[in-house]
Amino acid sequence: MLSMIAAAGIALSVVSSPEVAADEPPDDRVVVDVVTVNGSGCPSGTAAVATATDNTAFTVTYSDYIAQVGAGAPPTDLRKNCQLALRVHIPQGFTYAIGQADYRGFAHLARGASAIQQASYYIQGTSPTSRSSHDIPSPYSDNWQFTDRTDMAELVFAPCGEERNLNVNTELRVSPGSSGGASSFVTMDSTDGAASTKYHFHWKRC
Repeated sequence: MLSMIAAAGIALSVVSSPEVAADEPPDDRVVVDVVTVNGSGCPSGTAAVATATDNTAFTVTYSDYIAQVGAGAPPTDLRKNCQLALRVHIPQGFTYAIGQADYRGFAHLARGASAIQQASYYIQGTSPTSRSSHDIPSPYSDNWQFTDRTDMAELVFAPCGEERNLNVNTELRVSPGSSGGASSFVTMDSTDGAASTKYHFHWKRC
């Protein structure tokens, strides 16, 4: 199951999960390629992936991922989603699971409005993780950040010696609620341009 932690001005209870011993990351370079991109939250050319130099994680950066309501916002803009199929190229003798995912963005919510960030990910051929869901209360105008950690017993590793896609699914929703026609929005990026999502590898030798 996923343990969920909230930060960046949003106070929610913290659910702890056991520390999981992991093998050291491989020395050879890990490369993550984007195979397919689908969804209203990531039009062509607006999602990019980069791997950490120490092979501990990779980040996905979005440049046009915003759900919004209010004056001038099309009705279809209240929900945005993105589905990425990623190919993780790893050195021989290693396999990986995703042990933690950090999501961040910015929200401006008028009083009475609300927003939800949802996410899941899974390795091709395995069962999807539980879909995590985080509420952003109103009124709110600040960066937000949520962290999902997978419990030790729930870690799902890629098959040794095989390259399979890692599927990453995210969604943003905003509702006007009782805010009337006031403008509200939630984004999957931040005002300082930093990477919006970060996925942490959990390494194991085959």
